[in-house]
Amino acid sequence: MSLIQWTGVILIGLAVVVIGVLSAVAGIEIYQSRQVAKLEPVEKQSARSDVGASRTAVVYFSRSGNTGLAARHVANRLNAEAIRLTAPAYELGPVGLTNALNDANRLKADPTALPEIEPSTADLSGFDTVWIGSPVWLYSPAPPIWAFVENNRFDGAHVVLFNTFNSNFGDDHIERLRDKVMVRGAMSFEHRSVKRGRMTQQMTPEEMLQAIDKEWF
Repeated sequence: MSLIQWTGVILIGLAVVVIGVLSAVAGIEIYQSRQVAKLEPVEKQSARSDVGASRTAVVYFSRSGNTGLAARHVANRLNAEAIRLTAPAYELGPVGLTNALNDANRLKADPTALPEIEPSTADLSGFDTVWIGSPVWLYSPAPPIWAFVENNRFDGAHVVLFNTFNSNFGDDHIERLRDKVMVRGAMSFEHRSVKRGRMTQQMTPEEMLQAIDKEWF
C-alpha cells in the first residue's frame, strides 16, 4: 500500500472509533435519562406546606437528566420555583452530543457563540435566591447556562451555581460565570457541585441525592 492509502485507512479507522465512542456515550445518556426521568417530580406550589409565593428559584439545564434530578431535589428541599431550560440543538443522541461538545469548545474562544434556549429570559425580580444548575461540558458549565445568564438580570439576589459532573471542572470558568452574574446585579454568588464519576463507575441517582443532602444542606 502507498502512503496515501495507509493514511486513508488510518483516517477511516479513527472515524470509526470516534463514531463508536459517540454512539456508546449517547446510549448511556439515553439510558440515564430514562432511569431518572420519573424520580422526584417537583411538587406543585399549591401542594406545599407554606403559604405565599416562593422566594427561591431553581433554573436548570440538563441533557441526560442527572442535573435535572438534582434540580428537582433542590427545588423540593427549598420549596422553590423550578424553571427548566431546553436547547433543541442538544437533544439526546449522537448528533446532539456532537453539537454539545462542539459548542462547548467553541464558546471558550468566542463568548458570543451562544445557543438558542427556551425560555431565554425569566422574571427573577421576585426571588431572593436563584439556584442555577448545569452539567459540566469540557470543564465548563454548559452553553445554555451561559446564554441564560447573558440574557437575564439577578438584581439583589444570592445566586448559587450548582453542577453535576463526571471528572472535573475549571475554576477559571466558574469565576468567569460568577463575574457575569455579579455584573448583572447579583448581591452574592457561591458554587456547589457533586462529582458523579466516570460513566462506567458513576454514583447511582440515589447516591447522588444523598451526597447533595450531605454536602449542600
